[in-house]
Amino acid sequence: MKIGIIGAGNIGGNLTRRLTALGHEVSVANSRGPHTLTELAEETGATPVTVTEAARGAEVVVVTVPLKAVPDLPSGLFEGAAEGFAVIDTNNYYPKERDGLIAAIEDGLTESRWVERQLGHPVIKAFNGTYAQDILDAPRPEGDPERLALPVAGDDEAAKRTVRALIGELGFDTVDAGGIDDSWRQQPDTPVYGLRAGVEAVTKALAEASPERPAAFRA
Repeated sequence: MKIGIIGAGNIGGNLTRRLTALGHEVSVANSRGPHTLTELAEETGATPVTVTEAARGAEVVVVTVPLKAVPDLPSGLFEGAAEGFAVIDTNNYYPKERDGLIAAIEDGLTESRWVERQLGHPVIKAFNGTYAQDILDAPRPEGDPERLALPVAGDDEAAKRTVRALIGELGFDTVDAGGIDDSWRQQPDTPVYGLRAGVEAVTKALAEASPERPAAFRA
């Protein structure tokens, strides 16, 4: 597939490494410009591009920038993307450490619903509770008892299937965590957040989540 990755931090960088290794055509962008991505491009074979170019022709676009930076992404971000493209939102709201107060999230809007509204396109929430190093170190073949499972939430069922299949190709099982309005179940400080476990434990952790935002993750 043709995949655009916006953000080249820990998650974005390691997804670039794994997806290129699997043979996908990856374009990667960050806020500082393509010239700062030369090393990653040489390592992986990915194409460094500007943010406005990242989604062109892409069947999957990964948005993995700090949450507070999402509103600053350029308008027309998805112009030229492939028909029926999926957008993966990997992000989390860290009001005390990084993002400051975002009133709509504090008032109960799920983090990915807020992202969706900024982007103007449905998103699939995935990788938000995944350790970046696990993307490189933890893949296992299908059926392996040690294979980890990742929760995946989203309203667009076709896009969700695409994302779940891609995660499977990366070497992880998935658990359908419901729609974006249910995605609070995988936000920071929930039982599934950062959980390294298989399908059964991830399913149980999602069911045990509380909708009340913990104090540590309020502004």
